[in-house]
Amino acid sequence: MKNNNKIKWGVIGLGNIANQFAADLLLLNDATLFAVASRNRDNAIDFAEKYNCPKVYDSYEALCKDDEIDIIYIATPHNSHAELSIKALENGKHVLCEKPIALSYKDAIRMTEASVKYNKFFMEAFWTRFIPSVQEVLTKVNEGIIGDIKSVNADFAFYADEKNGGRLFDKDLGGGALFDIGVYPLFLAYIFLGIPKEIIAKSILHKNGIDLQTSMILQYENAQAVLQASIISESDMKATISGTEGYIKLNSPWFVADGYSVFRDQKETNYSLPNLGKGYTYEILECHHCIRNSQIESEFWSQQNSLDLSKMVEDIKKQIRLSFS
Repeated sequence: MKNNNKIKWGVIGLGNIANQFAADLLLLNDATLFAVASRNRDNAIDFAEKYNCPKVYDSYEALCKDDEIDIIYIATPHNSHAELSIKALENGKHVLCEKPIALSYKDAIRMTEASVKYNKFFMEAFWTRFIPSVQEVLTKVNEGIIGDIKSVNADFAFYADEKNGGRLFDKDLGGGALFDIGVYPLFLAYIFLGIPKEIIAKSILHKNGIDLQTSMILQYENAQAVLQASIISESDMKATISGTEGYIKLNSPWFVADGYSVFRDQKETNYSLPNLGKGYTYEILECHHCIRNSQIESEFWSQQNSLDLSKMVEDIKKQIRLSFS
């Protein structure tokens, strides 16, 4: 890739998230959807036609070996993230891998080590880190607009009908609330408060062993986070960051917030920050920036950030006796 050329993307795994991602990719002038891969060739052809993509593969490995591709977006089920990311890196491709980075901390380490070994950019696709509302709130919090942070309260919850739940209820694919959506509120607590001293987690489990609902308390030296993930209940999905001098609410759904409100001195100030497309555009632009600047990781969501979060998830996984083996 020459520095002034469009960055060529390959996409592996063509489900719902990949569709949203591809639609956002088309909004950017310096990106092109160059190749897609699915084990079902008909699905790949339909996807390629929908998003005007010139190349179709029915093999993930074949896409990884395409020398014209710059970066691969991996949007397959969680259980395949590690092996596919490493395979892509081995083949000289940069990688954006959907969250969660992997189903174990051990695999997450293997993925980041592969990025270093092959000197290729690798990032976990935590798109929420890059949307304008989260960027701006994080800046204001760091500037002390609401004083010292004492509490983060966030959830990610929706009701999923098991009859139509598919991957969500499939243990072999890494299903359940924690890995699919629990990583979001954990991420929010992490970016505002860092690594906790202690995590207390309790779950409602499915008969197959996956967690249907998990509640978490993160204990810090002088703060706490109260978090929940559920695929069996609805919520307003607002998030609150509370400090000694006020609090901030991210608009619902907070993980793709189009604005936020600051409550301080008995006054409410609202800020509107609509996202470009669904909001995947911002992480795509960050990938482009890093690739063009020969960086193997982002300073905003680094590989160490992903490892820290993976370690927290591993702690919870053990507490609730969740196992995918």
